[in-house]
Amino acid sequence: MNQIRSFLVGTVCLLSLVASAQWQWLDKDGRNVYSDRAPPPEVLEKDILKRPAVVIVPAASAPVAALQQGGANAPRPAGVDRDLLEKKKKAEEAEIAKRQAEQERVLKARADNCTRAKQAKASFDSGRPIARVNEKGENELMDAATRAAEVQRIQSIMDTECN
Repeated sequence: MNQIRSFLVGTVCLLSLVASAQWQWLDKDGRNVYSDRAPPPEVLEKDILKRPAVVIVPAASAPVAALQQGGANAPRPAGVDRDLLEKKKKAEEAEIAKRQAEQERVLKARADNCTRAKQAKASFDSGRPIARVNEKGENELMDAATRAAEVQRIQSIMDTECN
């Protein structure tokens, strides 16, 4: 009884080996070859007799398997690259934000210049004597010509910065 059981188990194991051989082709000598792996590249297409229903990709072909399975590091097919478009969009948004921040900084500086010019003009329009420090570090009062030139300079600043 044990011998029959052993024989049956052995037969089933041999049948499973034949069943797992999914590829069948003729070698260069015309003999049938059975394998669970694809035939070598030198075997002609007409000599392949049987192919598996589902191709199992060996580990050596991992890049091909990653491409077929859509792996994270797989090369993307030609066409629209969504990651690249997203990066470009973010870069453009960052550039726009940078320009807006620069524009706001310029507008704030112009507003500060306008305020200072108005204060200086008010001081000159008051008629009080205004002193300046000369090259020697001494205080000296402005004469009428210097005062008029300074008022004109302040007015030009107001014309450009206060609009």
